[in-house]
Amino acid sequence: MSTVLVDYEDGSIVSRGIVKKAGGSVTVFAFDEGKGLGEHTAPFDALVQVLEGEAEITIAGQPHRLQATPISPSPILPNRLPPKANS
Repeated sequence: MSTVLVDYEDGSIVSRGIVKKAGGSVTVFAFDEGKGLGEHTAPFDALVQVLEGEAEITIAGQPHRLQATPISPSPILPNRLPPKANS
């Protein structure tokens, strides 16, 4: 059984908040090909899990190429180092 948490939209980035607590949140993003988030900061560390396709996450200037796999090794994005993401 497949559950779609967020749908893709042409030329867009779509997000859906799943959990929002005082200690952190969980948000699902769908990036159309070629779309990305610029360098930014967040109040909490972040964990990236690629569910489909591939992405490049840059942390402190160091790129990390991620691909969707059943268990994908994902870097922790420290809140003190502004990351950016591209699909």
